[in-house]
Order: sequence, then structure tokens, then C-alpha cells
Amino acid sequence: MSEEQVSYLELLARGAATEAYDRPVLLARASGTGPEALAELERAKQLALRVRAELEGRRRREAELSALFETAHDLAGLRDLDAVLRAIVQRARSLLGTEVAYLSLNDPVAGDTYMRVTEGSVSARFQQVRLGMGEGLGGLVAQTARPYVTENYFDDARFQHTATIDSAVGDEGLVAILGVPLTLGSQVIGVLYAADRRARVFEREQVALLGSFAAHAAVAIDTANLLAETRSALAELERANDIIREHSGVIERASEVHDRLTELVLRGGGVPDVAEAVSEVLGGRVEFIEDGLDSALLADGHALREGDRWVAAVSAGGETFGALVLHGQPELDPVDQRTLERAALVTSLLLLARRSAGEAEQRVRGELLDDLLDAPDRDRRRLRERAARLRTDVDAPHVVLAARIDRAGAGGGADPGVRESADRQRLWSAASHLAATRRGLASARDGGTVLMLPLGPGENAAELARQTAGHLGGTLREPVTVGASAPVESPLARPSQVATAYEEARRCLDALRLLRRSGEGAAAEDLGFLGLLLADTRDIEGFVERTIGQVVAYDLRRGTDLVRTMDAYFASGMSPARTKDDLHVHVNTVAQRIERIGRLLGPDWQSPARALEIQLALRLHAMSAAVAR
Repeated sequence: MSEEQVSYLELLARGAATEAYDRPVLLARASGTGPEALAELERAKQLALRVRAELEGRRRREAELSALFETAHDLAGLRDLDAVLRAIVQRARSLLGTEVAYLSLNDPVAGDTYMRVTEGSVSARFQQVRLGMGEGLGGLVAQTARPYVTENYFDDARFQHTATIDSAVGDEGLVAILGVPLTLGSQVIGVLYAADRRARVFEREQVALLGSFAAHAAVAIDTANLLAETRSALAELERANDIIREHSGVIERASEVHDRLTELVLRGGGVPDVAEAVSEVLGGRVEFIEDGLDSALLADGHALREGDRWVAAVSAGGETFGALVLHGQPELDPVDQRTLERAALVTSLLLLARRSAGEAEQRVRGELLDDLLDAPDRDRRRLRERAARLRTDVDAPHVVLAARIDRAGAGGGADPGVRESADRQRLWSAASHLAATRRGLASARDGGTVLMLPLGPGENAAELARQTAGHLGGTLREPVTVGASAPVESPLARPSQVATAYEEARRCLDALRLLRRSGEGAAAEDLGFLGLLLADTRDIEGFVERTIGQVVAYDLRRGTDLVRTMDAYFASGMSPARTKDDLHVHVNTVAQRIERIGRLLGPDWQSPARALEIQLALRLHAMSAAVAR
């Protein structure tokens, strides 16, 4: 082996560049080597170059295989799809020695392909470009599922050039482009690219290598999609399991509340018991509300949310009694909503049952009062037994009251007869409820209602009349006028006095309406001298006491003469000058006495109405004093 041939082995050993292999031939020719030796040396050179090319190819294939192996390893431990796709693009760019590599994915909905990952790109427009199917090199690859390569993109007429795509490619400065399809079975899901900013030829091996990377990218995408679907399915299963567990608990709660509500009905529980039971089951606070609710919430028949509370209408037969309102649970699932609705239904049934029992009791109370008014000669023992069953003490002092609804006008164009009948029914119902509450009696009578209520400690007839008018008016939201009799000490001792007391109450009621005091409650004692005419008792002493009693008492305590001064004052036509002459005192004394009287009787004591009552009281007081002497 010649010295020159040995030099080629050294070049191969150190991996010298191709140009270095010309040096031994040039040196031999310069040294005058013969033609045969030069020819032999040229053959050695060519052989060395072939060996070098083979070694270079092996090293390249080894690097490619190593890159493919690393990619496969990345796929085996796939955690982040974007990271795997970036790794594929980076390795493709490195192994093919291109300036840019990128990957696009097809959008089945939009019918185009869009940029997903880029490596080496500097243009924002290029990184966001979208290619329609068949547009540009990438659109052609995505449409045909075949690799395409161009040495100079802008001079290649095989592609459909568009202004948008060409502008993006021009911004990036790309010239040579290789694109291979990403396929799953027969479906193209995207394109993998390698590109340079100068003209170049991509060899067959490079096309195959990029195709291998594209296959790995497609597997990565498919695997990631499968993993995402698996995770989604697992999450759905977990949510379904949670829902099943939650619904199981809800069904148990619904069963519990059903059992408790059934037990409540069977043992005669009331609305508060229902509210308490549902509060415990639903974990909030439930209350029954009769007024102040939006009618729209009560019309649907279902539990509806209002702010941070839930409202379920309590209704039956087209009539709404109120609603169950749940506080403290702004979120309710459908089963809990149904539980609240079921509780509202049970509440309506309880209220209907209570109403039926109440109406039966009202009729019994009305019948007893009717007997006391119309048949006072009935067996008192039987009357007392009937009163005892109603828990009414007919031996205690009672007041008889006459009540009537007073309307300002016709209202609403309704038939007057129908309206009056409805008013009487409403008034009787409200009065019966009040009578039952106070352990009294009530009955519909003479176009209105009559009540016989016991007097409480410290009460008098006038106070009871005002309370009754206020209660009934507030319940019915209509003005209710109430006239009261004087107290009946023991209705059963002399039953006939009940009818007499009722007539007095009716006269008092009529007087209030004539005096335009509708909606008020009063007894004869509230009506001044008119009360004397209306009352059966003719309580003269009581009238005098109520009218001028404070002045009389002042004279007795202080030894003054205010009563005589008032009498002289009215007799003189309310003239202080003539009064001082009648009394033989100074006019200033008269003025002082009149001022004192005003303090005792009030500033309106000289008004026509008060003056009339005071003068009558003065006459009756004088008559009583004369009789006493």
C-alpha cells in the first residue's frame, strides 16, 4: 500500500471534509508521479469517498433512528400533547437541517387547517395562518394525503396561491418547503413541515424521515385524544357516582320527610309541626306565611326561588292560604324542591281540615247565641252544657256587640246583592274566629254579625268595641263598625237580657254610622248625651262623671267653686263680664277659673258639641244634688 493510499485511510479516520480528498492526488501530480500511479491513486480516492459517503449515511441513519427512538420514548410517557408535538418539530428541524419546522392540524368544523406548533418561526402572522383545503402547499397535502416538496414556493405553480397564505410565507421568508401528512388510518388530521429560507432540494430519505416523524405525531395526537376521552369518561363516571350517592341521600331524606309528615297527620299535628319537620330534613328554616308574598310566586304550584329563599304555595281548590318559605338553602335539587312542595300540600290539607272543624264549631257557637237571643226560656241546664263544650263561661260578665262592614262606595261594579252577601259571610267567618279565640259566641244576624265576648280583667265595653273593630277591620281589610252594649253580668242568669243588650248594641252601631264614624268601635258611654238616649241602663251618674267629674272632684278637694262658675258662664252666654256680675267676683277671677276648667276638661270644652254635653251634665248634677238634699 502506497503512502498516498494510507493518507486516504487517515482522512476517513478523522472524518475530513470532501475537499481534503483531492489533496493526495494534487501532491502526487506535482511530484511527477507517473500516469499509472496517478490512475491508481484516483481509484483509491473514489473508493475513499464512497466509504466516506457510506459512513456518513450510516451516521445519519443512526441519528435518525435515535431521534425516532427518543420520540417513541416520549410517546410512551405522554403527559402533555403540546410538549410531545414541540419535541417532534424540534427534532425534525434538527435532523433535516432546516431553518424552520412547523405542524398544522385540520379543523373539521371550519373545513381548514391551522398552525399548531412552530419552531424557528419569527413572523406572528405566519404562526397564526389558516389554510383552506387545497390552498398552498399545506392545504394540498391536507387535501390529498400525499407529501409535497417545492424548491421555491413562489415559483411553484402546482399550489393554489392566495394573498393571505403568500403574505404569511413571505413574512417568514420561506422558499423551500417540504410537507407530509399526519394520518390516522385513512383520515388526514394535519401536516408536518420542514422549510428553509433559501432554495434547496429535499432528498428522498429526508422526505421519508419527516414522514416517520409525522406518523409519530399522529400517534401522539391520537393517544392524547384517547387519554383525554378516558379522563373525561372517568370524570363523568365519578360525577355520576357522586350524583347517585347524592340522590340516594336525597331519596332517603324524601322518604324520611314522607314518613314524618304521615305521622304528623295521623297524630293530629299542626302547621308548625310540618314546618319544623321539613326544616330538619332540608337543613334550613321553614315558616308558614299568609301575607306579603308576590302572587306570581303562588300561581305556578311549584317551589320557586325568590332571592335566597324558596317559596311553595299552600293552596287547594283554587284558594291560596299562604306559602311555606324555606330560608338558609339558596340551592335545592329537584328532589328537595319536591319535598318542599309535598310539605306545602300536607299543610293545605291540614288547613282545610282545621277550617272544616272551625266552621262546624262556628255553626255550633252561632246556634247557641241564636238560642240566647231568640229562645231565652230554654232549659238553662242544657244551655250551660252546650256552652261548656265550647269552653264559654256564660256565668261571667259579657258584652254584646253588633258589627257591620261599611264600604265607601260600590267598588268594582259587582252586583250589590252578591257583594253584600259575600261581605256578610266574610264578616261572620272573621267574627267567629275571634269569638273562638276569646271563648265567646258569634252569629250572623240582621245583615251583620252579633258577638257576645267575655270582659277581660280591666276591660270595659268601649275598649272591647274598639279592639273588635280594629281586629275585624284588619282581618278583612275593610272598615268594620262595632257598637257595644253595657256589660251583661251573667248572660245565663237572665237570658232575656242578652236580647236587650243586642238591641242596645245595634242602636249604638246605628248612631256611629249616623255620626259618620264608620270603621270605629264604641259603647253608649262614648257617645255622650246621645249615649243616654241609646243605652237601656240610663247611667246618669256615669255620664256626669265622664263629662264633668274632674271639675266636681277638684271643687271637693280644693273647696273651689268651678262647677258654679261653669253654670253661670254658660247661663251668661259664655260672657266673662256678665259671669263676674252673677258671681260677684272680679273678672280676672272668672278668667282664672275658666283657665283652670280648660286644664281639667281639655281645650275643646267650649266647642258646641262638648258645651252641650257639659251643660246637660251640669243640669243632671244639680238635679242629683237637689235630690240628695
